[in-house]
Amino acid sequence: MWWACTAPMSVESPLISASEIVEHDAELLLRDGIRLLARLWHPRSGGPWPALLMRQPYGRRLASTVTLAHPSWWARQGYLVVVQDVRGQGDSEGTFRGFSQEADDTVQTHDWVRSLPDCNGRIGCYGFSYQGITQLLAPADSPPPDCLAPAMAGLDERRHWSSEGGAHWWHLNLGWGLQLAAQQVRRRGDSHAWEAIRRALEDGSYLRDGPELLQRHDPDGMACKWLAQDPADGTAWRRHDAPQSWLRQPMLLLGGWWDPHLLGLLDLYRRSEAAGGTPELHIGPATHLQWWPEAQTVLLRFFDQHLKQVQTGQDQLHLWDLGTKQWTSRPQPSALSWSLQGEGLACLDPASGRLNPNEAGVGEERIIHDPWRPVPAIGGHLSPSSGPADRQSLDARSDVATFTTAPLDEPIALSGQPQLQIRAGADQPGFDLCLVLSRLPQGSAAVEQLSSGVLRVLGAEAEQMVERRVLLQPLLVTCSAGDRLRLSIAAAAWPAIGVNPGTPEHPCAAPSANHHVVTMTLDLAGSLLSLNPFNSGRLNLD
Repeated sequence: MWWACTAPMSVESPLISASEIVEHDAELLLRDGIRLLARLWHPRSGGPWPALLMRQPYGRRLASTVTLAHPSWWARQGYLVVVQDVRGQGDSEGTFRGFSQEADDTVQTHDWVRSLPDCNGRIGCYGFSYQGITQLLAPADSPPPDCLAPAMAGLDERRHWSSEGGAHWWHLNLGWGLQLAAQQVRRRGDSHAWEAIRRALEDGSYLRDGPELLQRHDPDGMACKWLAQDPADGTAWRRHDAPQSWLRQPMLLLGGWWDPHLLGLLDLYRRSEAAGGTPELHIGPATHLQWWPEAQTVLLRFFDQHLKQVQTGQDQLHLWDLGTKQWTSRPQPSALSWSLQGEGLACLDPASGRLNPNEAGVGEERIIHDPWRPVPAIGGHLSPSSGPADRQSLDARSDVATFTTAPLDEPIALSGQPQLQIRAGADQPGFDLCLVLSRLPQGSAAVEQLSSGVLRVLGAEAEQMVERRVLLQPLLVTCSAGDRLRLSIAAAAWPAIGVNPGTPEHPCAAPSANHHVVTMTLDLAGSLLSLNPFNSGRLNLD
């Protein structure tokens, strides 16, 4: 292995003096001859320091500042910060192959960082999304870092990165895939292709033309491959493994209630505990790109504790209650359930459809899905407008069935993963069950969206009335006495997922002339909305 750096360059910033922080590039020569570029930040004097490493595909100068403090801030806290362009991205050499390339490159990078003169031999990993999974992939016998802080990431490419309920994440897969494709065409010097991709993202045409753009400009990219695979068939998808010794290391997991990778993060929490680790978990009021302000100090406290031996007493579990808007370390288990009741008017009369905790489900409802005007997705973890949302206007649509509780007699805490069991079928060989759970606060007309989920059914089975099980995004929310809960059911959530054509002979994508009008029937007898709870602070979710 070989490394070198350019001449140091002082950082110019109104927040720091030019004499405090040094910034420079460095190269790592891998065993196969590929050079990886990195940017380093550290104090001008006083080292060596523990290192914070981020490995990412978006350009090392960006350094994930969309969610994380600038590396110069971390350097001011007494760290050597190393942000590396992964193989085939940014200014690093090689061909970008996605997650599968990272394990060996991660280990070589760790060895190199520890050997840097400005590193004291201790190393912590940080970063979110792609930068989260690069912290976890390594050969089984590799020496682990001293600590890790993977945020908003998971190991299963199907369930944690690209789909749920048998449906591809549509706008997320296309948007992310085209972001990576734009970097590839930039590396090739193809400015016309870059402009075409950028225009499609700006004017929204990527939602229709995205698959063709990916196939043309990045056919070997992860997003293009994911969209070609069946999300209902787990056998064709790759699930990565993290070394057990790495999972036992001090680990800080940061997630958000409106982040699409939340289930992946909870899976990492379970895996770490099963390996004998004691991971620290924070799930906050965050989307993928918008975190809560205190996240930076949480990270700093974690790294100071495990890289500098600054002792701090911390609970291992920190969950943000969406109702009380406070943190809790001991969520109460929710043994709650409701049946669905209706008289056939749940799409037209908000008083008709009921959620009842005491009586059996009864009635039948029909939802007419017109692909010309599919029900849009707002807020939540999958839509382009992710985060909290008021869906009052959507629930007023005649293709959305709503089921609402009576005002609550006393406060209740919903903690866990909601799921609906219901008999459903359609008059076409394809339909989607798109669910949203909301809170209707007492004294307000707002419909506060809390959690959403989807189940896709394609083929002859769709025309059978059988029991379906739909999982929603995990949540923690305390509802006040007088509040009401509502379950909304639709047959589309565009463009969070592609519109179901009503037949497996055409792709689930943007609406087209090949998409059918679908009548979806819900048999409410035996229906049950329930919670798979957080039990005694442990997370037992699907």
